[in-house]
Amino acid sequence: HDDTSLLLLGSKVFRRIMHSLKMFYTASSEVTNFPEFVIVGMVDDFQIDYYDSNTKRVEPRQDWMNKVTDDDADFWEWLTERAVVAQHVFKVNLDNLKRRFNQTGGVHIVQVMYGCEWDDETGDVNGYDQYGYDGEDFIVLDTKTMTWVAAQQQAVFIKQEWNKDKAELEDLKNYYTKECPDWLKKYVNYGRSSLMRTMSLLQKTPSSRVTCHATGFYPNRAMMFWRKDGEELHEDVDNGEILPNHDGSFQISADLQLPSDDWGKYDCVFQLSGVKEDIVTKLDKREIKTNYGKTSMRSDEREDLTVTVSLLLKKIQSKKVIKGETKGLNASHRGRRRTGTEGREATD
Repeated sequence: HDDTSLLLLGSKVFRRIMHSLKMFYTASSEVTNFPEFVIVGMVDDFQIDYYDSNTKRVEPRQDWMNKVTDDDADFWEWLTERAVVAQHVFKVNLDNLKRRFNQTGGVHIVQVMYGCEWDDETGDVNGYDQYGYDGEDFIVLDTKTMTWVAAQQQAVFIKQEWNKDKAELEDLKNYYTKECPDWLKKYVNYGRSSLMRTMSLLQKTPSSRVTCHATGFYPNRAMMFWRKDGEELHEDVDNGEILPNHDGSFQISADLQLPSDDWGKYDCVFQLSGVKEDIVTKLDKREIKTNYGKTSMRSDEREDLTVTVSLLLKKIQSKKVIKGETKGLNASHRGRRRTGTEGREATD
């Protein structure tokens, strides 16, 4: 989820981005070349895992997701068990919905999206839980009032039944205000602590601009800029955008026109949201080498690669995996909200 507001932190100005955890469940009938049941988990719009009724196995989709087994060795096996349960319940729900709509054969799809958003600067959280049928909203949980709202006439009876279950509604409230944000924080921290962060000073030729380049960081809320005598430069500087890497991390760069005065006055600053320390790299000619005129570099290496220095970022260690009833993130989350969609059938 993307909020376009700006966040000012001392000398740092970040474009506010809400972290998000989203789960997508899809059950279908008679869809050609598509599994009857699919689960996809997303963190900050990056797919973190996947399950379908053909493979019958929950698998990670980001390398850093494997860190969960450091704290819970049987996490993926347990999650798979919950996914299999969800698959059976969704099949029943799809059949019930077809009867409710007086349908028999043909292509039909029931979808659920649930999850939460968390602002790691303000602490604000927001949850959502909504069902769709054949491409239209069916029933939605208003997480502010903790009541189900029917989007179609066929959902009115289900809404009435679910709203009577006060214990389940209280459980859902706890999940969306506490447990879901806790899981989201855990996975954001896994990404932060697992990815390699490096910073480089790059130059194509001895007379070209000097590029300050940072890569391998997470999340995508970061800033990079050049300074002179401790003051941020706005002239003779070209600040690049944050770009994605193939592994789910990000990169950013900033170009500086070669200074005509003392190079010792200049430095490059990298700031990452959630990390207190700024990473400062002095502009030093001894640290810059140019590959201009060399032909021995492999085609997959940057033409202008020079010296790489490690970013001295603190690794943010994640907390222990939440045990007990909250064990398991995706097909389950707290046992998929204890009963959640798996146990909450669309009443026939």
